[in-house]
Amino acid sequence: MGRIFEVRKSTMFARWDRMAKQFTRIGKDIAIAVKAAGPDPDNNPALRRCIVNAKAVNMPKDRVDAAIKRALGKDKTDYEEVVYEGYAPHGIAIMVDTATDNTTRTVANVRMHFNKCGGSLGNSGSVGFMFNRVGEFKVKNAGQNLEELELELIDFGLEEIGEDSEGNIIIRAAFTEFGNMSKALEDKGLEVISSELKRIPANLVELSEDQAKEVLELVDRLEQDDDVQAVFHNLK
Repeated sequence: MGRIFEVRKSTMFARWDRMAKQFTRIGKDIAIAVKAAGPDPDNNPALRRCIVNAKAVNMPKDRVDAAIKRALGKDKTDYEEVVYEGYAPHGIAIMVDTATDNTTRTVANVRMHFNKCGGSLGNSGSVGFMFNRVGEFKVKNAGQNLEELELELIDFGLEEIGEDSEGNIIIRAAFTEFGNMSKALEDKGLEVISSELKRIPANLVELSEDQAKEVLELVDRLEQDDDVQAVFHNLK
């Protein structure tokens, strides 16, 4: 029983760690959204997106409300969104989205992660041209006809539509059309499970299993950093 219990405990703690990281990330997103456009989700599309994503990871409503209140309080923390670019081992391009209240700390930590894993932090624009920024929406599939839905959404910036392994509808829109697509999905009464801004690589690079492990070690280190919101790469 001892070994099985330890394995289960380790899995449970890992799940809690991931959940805590997700809550922290969404809390920062809420703070940024509230600062930009106020605390009313009806008039703040970015805040609505945060609330939807909070539900997707089972973040309690009281924690969401508390994050909104903190963003309005006197002791609120101002977060700056900063993007870092670089290369992982074997030439894999990496983009790191951060939200930080201390850019000196963040850049030092990000550089340390790259260096420890055999990568290198680059200058702004060094790999950004390899990625397309899009808005990605995960929508509950309630029997919609994808071809009809595609025609209905083209005028709102639709770039791609398909299904994931769980049968949910995945919709990608141009970054500049994120707000229009979000409103269109709301107006059509579609249940949005989550919505994110993503960086999609134009081309993927395939590596051996051992080489890929080296890249993913860097990705994992970056994702565990408290200031990091998301990590994107072009590893196949």
